Amino acid sequence: MLPEPDSALCRALAEDLAQAGFASEPLRSAWGETADTAIARGLRGPAARALGSRTDPLAVLARLLALGMPQPSEAVTAALPRTRAEGLTRLGLAAIDGTEVTPTAIIRPQSFADDRGSGQWWIASDLDEAALGGALPEDHVLGVGGASLTLAGLQLPTPVRRGLDIGAGCGIQSLRSRRVVGEVVATDVSERALRFTRLNALLNGVPGIETRRGSLFEPVTGEQFDRVVSNPPFVITPRAAGVPSYEYRDGGMQGDDLVAAFVGGVGAHLTAGGVAQLLGNWESRDGRSGLDRARDWVEGSSVALDAWVIERESLDPLSYAELWIRDGGTLPGTPEYASLVDAWLDDFSARGVTEIGFGYLLLRRPSEGAPTLSRYERVPQALDPRTALGSHCADALAAHDRLAGLGDDDLAASTLVVAADVTEARHHLPGVEAPSVIELRQGGRFARTVPADPGLAALVGACDGDLPVGPLIDAIASLLDVEAGELRAELIPAVRELLFTGFLRFGD
Repeated sequence: MLPEPDSALCRALAEDLAQAGFASEPLRSAWGETADTAIARGLRGPAARALGSRTDPLAVLARLLALGMPQPSEAVTAALPRTRAEGLTRLGLAAIDGTEVTPTAIIRPQSFADDRGSGQWWIASDLDEAALGGALPEDHVLGVGGASLTLAGLQLPTPVRRGLDIGAGCGIQSLRSRRVVGEVVATDVSERALRFTRLNALLNGVPGIETRRGSLFEPVTGEQFDRVVSNPPFVITPRAAGVPSYEYRDGGMQGDDLVAAFVGGVGAHLTAGGVAQLLGNWESRDGRSGLDRARDWVEGSSVALDAWVIERESLDPLSYAELWIRDGGTLPGTPEYASLVDAWLDDFSARGVTEIGFGYLLLRRPSEGAPTLSRYERVPQALDPRTALGSHCADALAAHDRLAGLGDDDLAASTLVVAADVTEARHHLPGVEAPSVIELRQGGRFARTVPADPGLAALVGACDGDLPVGPLIDAIASLLDVEAGELRAELIPAVRELLFTGFLRFGD
């Protein structure tokens, strides 16, 4: 078991890491972008080769802490003059074997940026596949991956008093929450994970994170929060003999029941106006889509909720099984791999699963009255997991709330402005003057592409904050020689959609 972290040693280690320049950019410069990409794929050889025979503190710590490679005790103590090799062992991050220090965990710098600025954390977690040289143990505590970065970027930037991080793991979501949340309760079924959460909070000097052990909402019975965030163990895993159950990704329930349980229970733990954001998987079963089943979960919630659910990708059962079997470190071509694939496919077949979706859920307890937001959509465009979408989510909620109180006449009287990242693409058949396809495209946010007819394209192009929507539509109707009332009836709903999705914004 990882020992309880010592605050003085964590401060000393932070000072040593800072003094050595143990940060994202210096490491990337030391081993190059290609090696940096290889590390993300579980390959440490290119980085080790790039470091060569360097013995400076950055190179020693890069091998020891970032790559998980043993280093000479003398070199480690020189690189960590305050902590020394002995301090790493007391923190449970390394072991000393004669004249060599062997890492028992990894620490990697993680850059972040949000509305309040940019910075960096050091994130400690268990040794990865490359360092272990084989399959992960079932109590493995994962570091920061693509899913973690995605959820961190989705977190709303609006300040609130109290937050909850369910399934905290190494604590990355709690750290991100504390940027805008006054105090955070972090929960996990794994005591090992909670100790990493506490260690990372101390290492980065972030107070206000309380840890509690337990599943889902058990540790916070009767409590409410302004913000709930969760990267839960949502991976669908067969409950069968011989199938590993990894604490960091498997919630111990059948199919997508864990995400359903979260959705069904989170409303009671939200304050009025409180928001929950999480990642999840959902199964398409017997002809009923996963998004429709997610809608059922929301509608069956113990508390009425606003819901915005986005499916980013979907996989067939075989592809899904192979993805997560490889994630656990079992390699294709082995008897174990084939056996696990069969177990996954048998499990899916037994429930009539034809597809598994992955995406994001934003749930809100209305401040008053009934829910007004019910949006279930597929947004398949590829996104950089480091993209910060929290501000866009907050803007979309604000636009929805404003639009909910605006009738069509009120909206027609509003002045709007086209967002700075919006461009227009027109596709012409050879020799034909009029475009056959017009598209509006976002450069940021969810990078949406929206088809537009000439009327909508003209309206968006004219939205510069000068004239209200109504007079603009009247002028466009005259130019297109169409009836103004009919054009208004067609364009006003489209304007509402473009305001929510961020193509347009209110001009005041």
